[in-house]
Amino acid sequence: QVQLVESGGGLVQPGGSLRLSCYAFGFTFTSYTMRWYRQAAGTEREEVAGITALSGRTNYVDSVKGRFTISRDNAKNIVYLQMNSLKPEDTAVYYCNAIEWYGRYEYWGQGTQVTVSS
Repeated sequence: QVQLVESGGGLVQPGGSLRLSCYAFGFTFTSYTMRWYRQAAGTEREEVAGITALSGRTNYVDSVKGRFTISRDNAKNIVYLQMNSLKPEDTAVYYCNAIEWYGRYEYWGQGTQVTVSS
């Protein structure tokens, strides 16, 4: 059974850090680009960061560059999002996404809430 299970969300003060984890089950992890998306209340879901399967090439939305780092452990089937210098505007539900090389298959996690507030 295919599953993406996120963890690591929570409440943090501005300037703080969190690390999100996404555990992948039921598919060949190294055949998938992994991405993190987020969706704030009343807004559309946006891509935050992505990492390719084998080369580990990364990309980020401009608003998180220099603050967030995406990484993956192909031996453990986990993708991470390290979030530093968090801002209130980072508050959202964060979703893990997996998309196969040729785009034939795509999976989503259930989401984890991140709230940045004093």
